[in-house]
Amino acid sequence: MTNAISGFSKLSKAEKISWITKNYFNGDQKSSKLLQTYWNSDEQLQQLHDEFIENTISNYYLPLGVAPNFMINGQNYTIPMAIEESSVVAAASKAAKYWSARGGFKTTVLNTKKVGQVHFTYTGDKEVLTSFFQDILPIVYKEVQHITTNMEKRGGGILDIELRDKTQDIPHYYQLHCTFNTLDAMGANFINSCLEQFAKTLEERFEGDTRFRESKDKLNIIMSILSNYVPECIVRAEVSCPVNDLSERNIEGKEFAEKFVQAIRIAEVEPYRAVTHNKGIMNGVDAVILATGNDFRAVEAGIHAYAARNGSYSSLTGATIENDIFTFWIELPLALGTVGGLTKLHPLVKWCLQLLQNPSAQELMQIVAVAGLAQNFAAVKSLTTTGIQQGHMKMHLMNILNQHSATAQEKKAAVEHFKTTPVTHSAAVTFIENLRK
Repeated sequence: MTNAISGFSKLSKAEKISWITKNYFNGDQKSSKLLQTYWNSDEQLQQLHDEFIENTISNYYLPLGVAPNFMINGQNYTIPMAIEESSVVAAASKAAKYWSARGGFKTTVLNTKKVGQVHFTYTGDKEVLTSFFQDILPIVYKEVQHITTNMEKRGGGILDIELRDKTQDIPHYYQLHCTFNTLDAMGANFINSCLEQFAKTLEERFEGDTRFRESKDKLNIIMSILSNYVPECIVRAEVSCPVNDLSERNIEGKEFAEKFVQAIRIAEVEPYRAVTHNKGIMNGVDAVILATGNDFRAVEAGIHAYAARNGSYSSLTGATIENDIFTFWIELPLALGTVGGLTKLHPLVKWCLQLLQNPSAQELMQIVAVAGLAQNFAAVKSLTTTGIQQGHMKMHLMNILNQHSATAQEKKAAVEHFKTTPVTHSAAVTFIENLRK
């Protein structure tokens, strides 16, 4: 068993790697050389990466691809996607091209409110607390002005501060439920700074208020934190066309549309299907969020909570046929930023934002929603027509070949062979083995 170590964070990067190699890889220097292989040769750039997080020992690379031909509100985009999964970029590109010939994607930002809360307990009379809160509210706003001034100059800031009684859920539990507009910033630091000042003001004013000085009533701040659930920060993306425009060589448009709508309906009512359905959406969403330096964990948590907002986990997309018009849409809660964080630090994040023509936060919301909708369209189209594995396994073929150290000639032969033969893992392995005989 490896002994615990004290002061690991104070070691140099080389010392950290040496300790890991000795204790977990039996001193095998191949493991440390592997880590060094992924260091950037530009020392300044490597130092930048080292300082993003703590205890950095190397860089972990993901492929960065692009999906062209996205027509969004009449404007063409090439969308960057950072992801390791085969077929995601190809599927997005295919869906983009498909819908660019049918009018493209239409998007609308429905709202941009973000939420933070001060959680606290109070043991006294609710009416007294409510009166006290209304009295100090102007002071709460005044004492946070040193934080909000610059945001307000740009048109953002605090939208509302509301006292909420949550005592039916937990005895004595109340909260300040606060909404914000943080413009092009994701705004986590801004919101959390405001909330902590709200809590400080609330606590100090409570202690000095004559209504509570002689009573035994207590107010105790539990925590102050933003919420990644943003059901009022919503973007909608959709595509539509006459059902006849969906016709392809092997299927009539009406038949395809009806089957597609039925598949979406199944994802609306069956959680087992909905989870996989929405995971496919997040393939597109997360890939763009990663490429643009945003927090995909926060977005994932908020979106999945939104998918369960009506009491059962359900599809994030919807589809209808009305008057022979097929419409397919998505509504997503997205709190994103195009300033602050990694957007000004990570060179590839800056490059990706430039590729997207330096979008505002609202424009990025729309692009991300479109990526999710395109991914879902491609997946459901495959599922209801050819099946998902045909296209996916062809894209996965190269991974299988690389796992078995195929040469360039072997890869070329395998790609040619599997143009007319179904791809499975065993079939690919057998082909390589036979080729080598």
